[in-house]
Amino acid sequence: MKSTLAKLTLAVTLAATAGFANAGCLKGAVVGGVAGHVAGSHGLVGAAAGCAIGHHMSKKKEKQQAAQQQAAAQAQANAQAQAQASKKK
Repeated sequence: MKSTLAKLTLAVTLAATAGFANAGCLKGAVVGGVAGHVAGSHGLVGAAAGCAIGHHMSKKKEKQQAAQQQAAAQAQANAQAQAQASKKK
């Protein structure tokens, strides 16, 4: 149990210092590590897979948010253009 805790602490520390925490890796690694541990002493494999999946999901969410912001900005610009055009008439 102590060695597992030490490995988990080391993995979290390395992930946090390497800058992976901001991309969903840390959250995914924790969930994957717990799931891997429960599935049969595969905590490190689960943590690695969870990190990859968490990173992927984070990037996917960022792209969706950027697309929504871009669509909202375009809609606002169109509304302003229509308002200016109606004032000129």
